[in-house]
Amino acid sequence: MTSPTVPATRRVSEEIAAAFPPLLVAADRVASTVAQGVHGRRRVGQGETFWQYRRFAFGDSPTDIDWRRSARSDRLYVRQTEWEAAQSVWLWPDLTASMRYASRRDLPQKQDRAAVLALALASLLTRGGERIALLDRPEAPATGRAVLDRIAMTVMHAMDGPPESYDVPPVPALPRYGTVTLISDFLVDEKVLLSFLRDMAARGVRGHLLQVLDPSEAKLPFRGRTRFRGLETEGELLVGRAESLHDGYMSRLDSLQTALATFAQRAGWSFGIHRTDSAPEPALLSLFMAMTDAQMAGA
Repeated sequence: MTSPTVPATRRVSEEIAAAFPPLLVAADRVASTVAQGVHGRRRVGQGETFWQYRRFAFGDSPTDIDWRRSARSDRLYVRQTEWEAAQSVWLWPDLTASMRYASRRDLPQKQDRAAVLALALASLLTRGGERIALLDRPEAPATGRAVLDRIAMTVMHAMDGPPESYDVPPVPALPRYGTVTLISDFLVDEKVLLSFLRDMAARGVRGHLLQVLDPSEAKLPFRGRTRFRGLETEGELLVGRAESLHDGYMSRLDSLQTALATFAQRAGWSFGIHRTDSAPEPALLSLFMAMTDAQMAGA
């Protein structure tokens, strides 16, 4: 006998599955575009996998010379191997209510862009053998396509449900030298946010911050009588001359971005800004390369 919950469960699953492919397809497209512009995560270092030969140069140790390869030429060559120190990366695409905003119909909501960037980054990382997990989900980091698919399904399901209600995500007990990547508008209480970030940095966690903003949030272009409606607990504000708020708003935004950039510089993290009216590929490339540089520096 079939349980009466089966049809409902199947319907929900089919609805989620119907929306799932475009999200992951978009993420894969972005990841593939970026992957063409970088040499993967392959770097010279300790490892056993052959990468390339290069000519012996001043400063190289004679013990690094590959005599078999050099014997086929009148020059000396060094054998280089890949750097194979896989890392664990916890990803957090912000899915709180404030991220469900787009100022125009031709623009994606901030949460859509955050999800695509997070999944595209996850795709790049798994291609390099890195272990990934969602920061606010109780699952251990793992690698492989199955993990990427599971994370994508989790994100898609969360996007279709009620928005998350916290200012900063709950953080598990991360290992020292673990890496977090936070993709958010970061439009929350500045003191709470910085306290949260400093706590992770103090525990030896490496991190990368990408602020995603709608163009209207980046410039506040509104003029005349305007009603501002908060997406969380801010309520509504009716203003006769919206342009009168411009200077004060831009000052606050600049203060927040300066504080995040200063924190990142001091903690050895990275900080970037992305607008949803821009292509996602440059933002992903910058984020990916910042992660690569940080991992190399900490090796």
